Amino acid sequence: MKVVVIGGGPAGLYFALLMKKANSAHDVTLVERNAADDTFGWGVVFSDQTMENFRAADAETYQAIIDHFAHWDDIDVHVKGVTITSGGHGFSGIARRTLLQILARRASDLGVDVRFRTEFSAETAAELGAYDVLVAADGVNSSIRKRFAEHFHPEIDVRRARYIWLGTTRLFDAFTFAFVENECGVFQAHAYRFDDTQSAFIVECDERSWSAAGFDRMSTDESIATCERMFAPWLDGHPLLTNMRHLRGSQWLNFPIVRNASWYHDNVVLIGDAAHTAHFSIGSGTKLAMEDAIALSRALNESAPDGLTTALQRYQDERGTEALRLQNAARNSMEWFENVRRYIHLPPEQFAYSLLTRSQRVSHENLRLRDRAYLEGVERWFSSRARGEPVPAVPPMFTPYRLRALTLPNRIVVSPMDVYSATDGVPNDFHLVHLGSRALGGAGLVFTEMACVSPEGRITLGCTGMYTAEHVDAWTRIVDFVHDRSPAKICLQLGHSGRKGSTKLGLEGTDIPMDEGNWEVMGPTAVPHRPNMQVPRPMSRADMDLVRDAFVRSTELAIGCGFDMIELHCAHGYLLSSFITPLANQRSDEYGGSLENRVRFPLEVFAAMRAVWPEERPMSVRISATDWVDGGVTGEDAVHIARAFIGAGADIIHVSTGQTSPHAKPVYGRMWQTPFSDRIRNEARIPTIAVGNVTEPDQVNSIIAAGRADLVALARPHLSDPAWTLHAAAELGYAEQWWPWQYRSGKQQLERLVERRKEMQPR
Repeated sequence: MKVVVIGGGPAGLYFALLMKKANSAHDVTLVERNAADDTFGWGVVFSDQTMENFRAADAETYQAIIDHFAHWDDIDVHVKGVTITSGGHGFSGIARRTLLQILARRASDLGVDVRFRTEFSAETAAELGAYDVLVAADGVNSSIRKRFAEHFHPEIDVRRARYIWLGTTRLFDAFTFAFVENECGVFQAHAYRFDDTQSAFIVECDERSWSAAGFDRMSTDESIATCERMFAPWLDGHPLLTNMRHLRGSQWLNFPIVRNASWYHDNVVLIGDAAHTAHFSIGSGTKLAMEDAIALSRALNESAPDGLTTALQRYQDERGTEALRLQNAARNSMEWFENVRRYIHLPPEQFAYSLLTRSQRVSHENLRLRDRAYLEGVERWFSSRARGEPVPAVPPMFTPYRLRALTLPNRIVVSPMDVYSATDGVPNDFHLVHLGSRALGGAGLVFTEMACVSPEGRITLGCTGMYTAEHVDAWTRIVDFVHDRSPAKICLQLGHSGRKGSTKLGLEGTDIPMDEGNWEVMGPTAVPHRPNMQVPRPMSRADMDLVRDAFVRSTELAIGCGFDMIELHCAHGYLLSSFITPLANQRSDEYGGSLENRVRFPLEVFAAMRAVWPEERPMSVRISATDWVDGGVTGEDAVHIARAFIGAGADIIHVSTGQTSPHAKPVYGRMWQTPFSDRIRNEARIPTIAVGNVTEPDQVNSIIAAGRADLVALARPHLSDPAWTLHAAAELGYAEQWWPWQYRSGKQQLERLVERRKEMQPR
């Protein structure tokens, strides 16, 4: 097989040598425009797991790399005059130039025709002649990718944050993150040793801080001198160095996220940064590139009988999922560092924990495996802070939380879940068992499904209501059971379906109008939610007054039921949500247009409810923090919406997303809506409830300890396991969790089973 590789970075060199090692008969030529030692950056980082992949691929290259490694286990976080250390991370650094020299030497020894200082021009192509495969390893600015862009369909997102990649003779004993907050903003350094003489030292900041510090007007030398002064406490008199003076213009860079819909076309294939990039804050770019090389070499050598196209498709299938997974983790990490302003207010203990778990690849229990002493210190700090006095380490999810006069026994919330089982709005025995069993299951706070404030405010005929004496009696029975039989608290969610009303039960399909008996629906304007649904009547001021008064009446009825808390539903495209989103609200009066106008009516409703709800009892508001549609509500808008409700007297914001438009394109995944809660909580400094595919105690603890939310709501996990919280307590070894006395023998057996499983696990 004749193979031409364009690009002499880690991806191209490693692929070339692996191909030649696999079959010495392969004709492999590598063309690189730069000199062998001309490289961007200072050091690269590999995890212990990545090195095991390299060992399996080529033991000689692996040995040469580890012979030049600087290894460390600790991460040091320096913030607000405090240094916090977490161990057990298992990373190694190597000079990028050294890595390239090792790869180039190994490639040449194996017989690869390595040509540095050679452009892949028409003349070069003619000299090389016909080839079976052209491998584009020519980096983030790949000329091959550009040439075949109509086939690869690249997406490039150039970020606004700025960074400058420097080096220093200061040798760091740990992977070091240092944060400086001054009058210009927040600046951070990522520093790590990569050999016996030097460390990488990357300075990063958001664009506002960068401009305020004057970096946009400085020369390279002035920028370096300013960084030296800014980070002097960590440099110990050592200078900062650059190896990028050959670049024109500023050495401050913007990171580009590169993705491609397809990684190959005919006999041309992308690897490394040409195919994808991963932010340097998790050190995965070179890892991805070299593991691409392993996979592509294997596919070409093992799939030859099936043809080139089959081999390239196998390569893309294998690497595409892994690249997406790491790119998602890298994006989470990147966005954390782009928004350090958002987190710098956190106490150092929480700030450091948030940093360590930023990518979602490192979780609460994973930190325990890496450094038990560190994590138990975090748990002691968090639980003592939650209780207001020194206490032993407790999993964060089992710490109390206070809202006005209400104290929740833990941070677990049973989400509001429509079960479509009411008759004439009256909750029945099913609701009693459904909500009661979740309270017995140990959750700190149980939400009702949305109780509608009027008959025409229902979504379906199976929805519950709060507008008659029968409703009050039925809800009181449920509230009394929760209070009499458990320490859980219960919250009534109130809402109005608006233009999404008069539809079939949820189990019969989503947003399908009833076959008969439909009632007229209302909305801010005459825009139906879906084409097959009713066109809503645009609400007049008189309609708005009636709706507001209905919410107030339902709130007053809820007082007598004994609900501990009440929530106003302003999410998911129902009436009040449809006022907030510009996708549904096209009014031209004072209730349409600007965000301030669109939120005006929901705020009027909330203020009227707050005026009659007892002062000592808290209120929450559920919002859709994004519409997931261009031109709709954004994450930035959500911060303003949340602030407005808190200003009107809300105590906590229940942060959901979407369901406001059939054109939404959500990005699903683990904890996929938590970033919106995180942003609102830490930008607006507002208490929040996080939701969205949170399924494990480990995830809950990570969210709470990092300050991404104050409470965590779970829906589907509570449908499959009403005792989710009790089981989580046993799994985590938290024996103090309340259990119904009738179930104590079950508690003891479960704890024994959990302990037995732990003893059987390999150590």
